[in-house]
Amino acid sequence: MKFPRRVKKQLLIIGGILIIIPTLLIIFISPITKYLVEKYSVKYTGRQVKMNWAYINPFTGYIHFNHLKIYEAKSDSIFFSADAISVSFAIRKIISKTYEITDVSIDNPRGTVILNGKDNFNFTDLILRFAKKDTTPIAQQANKPVVQFNILNVKINNGVFYFHDTLAHVHYFIKNVNFESPGKYWNEDTLGTKFSFSAGTGTGEMNGNFTINLNTLDYRYVVIAHKYNLSIIQQYLKDIINYGVFSANLDANLQSSGNFNNEENQDTKGRIQINDFHFGKTPDDNYLSFDKFVFAMNEVNPEKHLYSLDSIVLTHPYFKYEKYDYLDNIQTMFGKNGGNVTSVDADPKQFNIIIELAHYLIDLSKNFFKSEYKINKLAINKGDIKFNDYSQSEEFSVDANPLYIAADSINQRKGRIKFFIKSGIKPYGNISVLASINPRDSIDFDVDFHFGKIPIALFNPYLIAYTSFPMDRGTVEFTGLWKVRNGIIQSENHLLIIDPRETKRLKNKANHWIPMWLVIYFIRDRGNVIDYQIPVTGNLNTPTFHLHDVLFSTLHNIFVKPLTTPYRTDVKTQESIIEKSFTLQWAMRQSSIQPAEEKFMDKLAKYLAENPNSSITITPQQYETKEKEYILFFEAKKKYYLSLNSQKVGGRWSIADSLYVDKISVKDSLFNEYLNKHLTQSLVFTVQGKCSNLISTVLINTQFNKLNKTRENDFLSYFKVEGVIKRIMFAPAQNIIPYNGFSFYKITYKGELPDYLLKAYGKMNRLNNESPREKYKKDRKKINLTVTKK
Repeated sequence: MKFPRRVKKQLLIIGGILIIIPTLLIIFISPITKYLVEKYSVKYTGRQVKMNWAYINPFTGYIHFNHLKIYEAKSDSIFFSADAISVSFAIRKIISKTYEITDVSIDNPRGTVILNGKDNFNFTDLILRFAKKDTTPIAQQANKPVVQFNILNVKINNGVFYFHDTLAHVHYFIKNVNFESPGKYWNEDTLGTKFSFSAGTGTGEMNGNFTINLNTLDYRYVVIAHKYNLSIIQQYLKDIINYGVFSANLDANLQSSGNFNNEENQDTKGRIQINDFHFGKTPDDNYLSFDKFVFAMNEVNPEKHLYSLDSIVLTHPYFKYEKYDYLDNIQTMFGKNGGNVTSVDADPKQFNIIIELAHYLIDLSKNFFKSEYKINKLAINKGDIKFNDYSQSEEFSVDANPLYIAADSINQRKGRIKFFIKSGIKPYGNISVLASINPRDSIDFDVDFHFGKIPIALFNPYLIAYTSFPMDRGTVEFTGLWKVRNGIIQSENHLLIIDPRETKRLKNKANHWIPMWLVIYFIRDRGNVIDYQIPVTGNLNTPTFHLHDVLFSTLHNIFVKPLTTPYRTDVKTQESIIEKSFTLQWAMRQSSIQPAEEKFMDKLAKYLAENPNSSITITPQQYETKEKEYILFFEAKKKYYLSLNSQKVGGRWSIADSLYVDKISVKDSLFNEYLNKHLTQSLVFTVQGKCSNLISTVLINTQFNKLNKTRENDFLSYFKVEGVIKRIMFAPAQNIIPYNGFSFYKITYKGELPDYLLKAYGKMNRLNNESPREKYKKDRKKINLTVTKK
């Protein structure tokens, strides 16, 4: 059919209008939308919104904003931005009063969350603005039409989000944020999401999924983390520690379900692993560290009182506890009695994730021992527990290393749970403990322990402080067997100290004085041992120590030992000959042979002169750490003394001055005031550290080398007279911690042993096989004392 020309013209006009009007609408609606959004954004949102350009297609329901920026309220700081935001609407469904967003895509978003105290975020104003209460009367609300709003297929691509806590001064961010959700229909309660992101600083990724019922607040999630950097902990630590650094990373694979309204309504399975944990004074000075901590859960459900754990394993833990003149390393870090933690916890405005997490874990585990619990494997491997005490006049240090703790399967339903503890003690000794406990009653347990091969000289810092007499010989063995039922104790404890021997008194103004030679005389029996049985009974709150064996042994020694003086003198003589034949001991800072050793030195020189084919090798065993500590103290006290006596500067130093300086206590208040006045470094809590700040390492090393050279020269001088000095050879010095607590020369013979030494060996063998020493022959043999035949 052929249309008239006039009709064709009208059809073309109508068609042109139908094309031009939508085109013009699309062309102009986009800039108009941009204009209206930017103009009225503050009025309706409280924030300025800007963008580069907008594209709106009202016919397809497609909206696109390019380089969108949303600013903070009343600020020119950006709250949220994105390179592109695209939204698609289902236009046709609006007719049926259903508002549906079919797709939301946000590319390269950047967002900032700011916390200004608990529950006060930089987006709180938006929540309050758009969550106004419905003022419609309740009676009319039932008849109010339900708005059907669907939002589907939400995606966030490659986002970066920042978090700032203004009170705690925490700044953190995550990157490579990807988020995907199928969305939610208006008549559904459940919202599900998938997510992944990377740590903003350092290594690590995290991904998983999360589902929540918006009506009941039931939830479930799966989280997988790989070497995720936990550096944010360091920032929260700043509020509760005075100094220190932290680092660690996290591996995790967790599945959990629960309800936000009830923290105990939680069922969790999976594994948490913390790696390369370091916490301490500096990156190189740890107070606490470990290689790996594994916490694997079969099922944990506090509401059902169920704690089923596959394993709790700690690998290579290290813990250092140091005691200072004032406080210790834990309290200097966290404040006296944890005052910093208490202060932050008591502040209602402040949020600290460490404290909140601690409260949460405490709440979850508070019913642990009242619940049904099971741990298949509990172990600590290659532990290292160190204790340093700087509160005495010299450093005391002991180290439980390597420490192993293991338990068989721990089951609340099991009869008894067995624990085994085994550790070496550095520098010398060992510990073993076998324990069993009733899992249904914590005051029903057995303990069998043994502390062995511990040199009594290890405790010299305390012995010097409280008696003025260090020990240079003696080994401690301590065993016990405890049975506790319903808190009632039945125990046997055996203390054995083999061959204890005190040295001469060290005079110092800070040291107390107890005549240890007299004390040792009364408590050491004829076999040259201190051997006590000390039972303990009563209950755990008020134990009773039975010391009748101590009393009877002391009384026995008072009346019996005088009768055995010739025997004990013979033993002491033979021991002295053997010991001096193989070792020459040096007191701290002693540089010359003492009168007591001169007779032996003459005898040794004559032995070489009479035996031309014999020679000896000297191997200096240097207690370098302790020797340098004594030199450090002396040089620091000397500098202090010279500051008070300027006339001594320039060569007027005398032996009397040295003796006076020796007697000055390193704990002297005026001396410490002098050290503090010249302190140039922070975080120095020990006298040793303060003296090191005053005295150079070069000077200490020079004095130490000079001391050793003087000892060598004085030793060799005894052989020059007999002309046998060429048969004295010095091996390279060895830096050790001596078993008997003092540096010494180890003497090795080449050729026949001296006759007097062979005779002494023969007599000692006979004496050790006779009463009362025969009883302790095996104990002496297993100790492997330093004084042995070469």
